[in-house]
Amino acid sequence: MGEAVVADFVGRFHTADMKRTEPVTGRVLLSRKRLVLAHDGGKTTIPLSSVSDINVGTVPAKLSEFFSDTITLAYSIDDGRNVAVIESGGDNVGRFKTVLFKTLLGGHKVKVKHPAKVGGRVTDASTKTAKLKLSKGSLRIVTRDGSVTIDLSTVTNFRRGQYDIAGKKRPTIEVTHMHNGTAKTTFISLPNNRKLNLLGRYLQLEYKDVMEEIAEIEISPEQTEVLVSLYSAGGQAKLGEIVTGDVATVQLVLETLRKNALISENGSALSLTAKGRVVVTEQIEDVNM
Repeated sequence: MGEAVVADFVGRFHTADMKRTEPVTGRVLLSRKRLVLAHDGGKTTIPLSSVSDINVGTVPAKLSEFFSDTITLAYSIDDGRNVAVIESGGDNVGRFKTVLFKTLLGGHKVKVKHPAKVGGRVTDASTKTAKLKLSKGSLRIVTRDGSVTIDLSTVTNFRRGQYDIAGKKRPTIEVTHMHNGTAKTTFISLPNNRKLNLLGRYLQLEYKDVMEEIAEIEISPEQTEVLVSLYSAGGQAKLGEIVTGDVATVQLVLETLRKNALISENGSALSLTAKGRVVVTEQIEDVNM
C-alpha cells in the first residue's frame, strides 16, 4: 500500500464495482489514507477522504442473504455514491469499527466548548481549539490546557446542527453526558458536514448499544416513580426526599434499580446513572414530570 497498515484481516466483502452479485473472500487492509479490499479477481481502493457514512449490521436489501455480522461504508468517487459491505468472523468487525473511526476522525482539529451546559444551565465557557482522540468506548478532547474524556457509555443524548461557535455558524454536535452524577453538555464543531456525519454516526452506534440494553429491562411503576423523582430533583437526591412507604418494599425497588445500573449511591444520596437518565427521557416520556 506504500504506507503503514493499521488493520489487516481476512473477510468477505462486496463493492459496487465488482462484476458479480455474490461477495468474495479476501484481505481487508486499512492505512491512514485508504481502505483496500483485495481478492483474487482484483482489488477495490477506497480513499478515506471519500467515506461519508458507516453503519454496523445494516446491509443493502439485495445483499442481505449473503451477510450477517457486517460493517457497511458509503463513499463517493467521481461524483458516484458507492457502498462496500465487509463481513468477518470473531470480533473483527467490532475492532475494525473502532480502528476505522479512530483513523477517520482521530487527530483532527475541532472547536470545542466544554462544558457548554451544566445540568441544563448555560455556562460562559470559552471556545477552544482541540484535537479528537478516539478509543474503544471513549472520546477524548485534547486542548493546550489539558483534556476532557467522555465515556461514551454515559452519553444520554446528542444532536447535530449548525451552531454559533466562535462567532460563526459551524457544523456542530451537542453531546450530553453524565459526570459524577451531573449532566454536562459539550459542543464539538467539526471542519465540515462529512466529518460531522461520521462523528454523529460513531456516537449513534455507541448509543444504540445502550438502548438495546435498556430495551431488555422491565421497569415497574414503583421503579419508574423513583427514577422520575430523581430526574425531577436534578439527577441526585437523598432517599427520604424522593421515596416514602414500606422500608422492605423500597429496598427491593432500589436493589433492582442498582442491579440494572439505573441508579448509584454516594453516601446517603441516590443518583441517576446515564442509563437511568436515558430510561426517563426515552422510555417514559408520557409521565408528567
